[in-house]
Amino acid sequence: MPRIRQMSAATAAALAALASLPALGASAPPYPVKPVRLIIANTPGTSVDALARVLAVRLGEELGAQIVPDNRGGAGGLIGGEIASRSAPDGYTLLVSSTGMQVITPQIYKGLSYDPIRDFVPLSLVAITHNMLVVTPTLPVQTVQELIAHARTNPGRLNMSNAGSGFQSHLAGVLFTHMTGINVQHVPYKGGASLVAVIGNEAQVTIAPMPAVIGHVRAGKLRAIATGGEKRSVVTPTLPTISEAGVPGFVSTGWMGLMLPAGPSRAGPPKPLYERLRSAVVKVVEDPVTREQMERQGGEAVSSTPEAFLQLIREEFKRFQTAIGLAGLKVD
Repeated sequence: MPRIRQMSAATAAALAALASLPALGASAPPYPVKPVRLIIANTPGTSVDALARVLAVRLGEELGAQIVPDNRGGAGGLIGGEIASRSAPDGYTLLVSSTGMQVITPQIYKGLSYDPIRDFVPLSLVAITHNMLVVTPTLPVQTVQELIAHARTNPGRLNMSNAGSGFQSHLAGVLFTHMTGINVQHVPYKGGASLVAVIGNEAQVTIAPMPAVIGHVRAGKLRAIATGGEKRSVVTPTLPTISEAGVPGFVSTGWMGLMLPAGPSRAGPPKPLYERLRSAVVKVVEDPVTREQMERQGGEAVSSTPEAFLQLIREEFKRFQTAIGLAGLKVD
């Protein structure tokens, strides 16, 4: 991913909020003393949801409290983001931030009721996911180059499904066909129906987040031919990247992280509470048990500093801006 050398005003403000988190007095109450709500701005069964639930169990064990997943999907993550932004910065509401809600949605929806950067305090990146290029098993292709050749000899006859306009699978597919110059029909479905379409040969190809497709690949219902990361995924180390398999420069990945409401003052929670939460999150993410469980779901556990997390968001914003432009998406 390209390195962004200049820091935006929004990012600088968010980092300043981190530095100014207020301290608790010596008589501060213990934390946590009640269940913690984990807002997941995605519907149950999605890639982000699957990884977030792994994190919820492991983080609850580390904190000694119940982490309650609260799915608030819809409108590309706007519903969950708005609820989280209005929550008290007391450590009892966490937000699962992800590529869709933090990077894509703010670029295709106008009039957000909250600021996707300044209204939250970052804790850490939690996981990254590679988008996986898969085809129906009956399609006579085994590699990226064979897929490109097949599409060129059958222009307009392949259906490339996606989970809906503006979803990762849509933008990844548009970027892939743009960079390869092939002519396919981009067909939107609702969520996981896009994978069912490829399994049933209603569509022949898609590029979707690995946690959503890895189970179908392992069951032989889909054939994986490449992944979208800058380097090979640790989940599928023998599978080449799309870039190394013949489309240089192609990158299509997703990520998930944790944030806290910043509150009306945008100062976030008291500093000791913030540090306790952050240390717990990092410890859990770096634990081999968490790593194994996330890899089983198709994700890669990754922790980061809050500053690196914000920088990633900025870099991803620019990268997806290109794909959104190619897709011709209109701001709603």
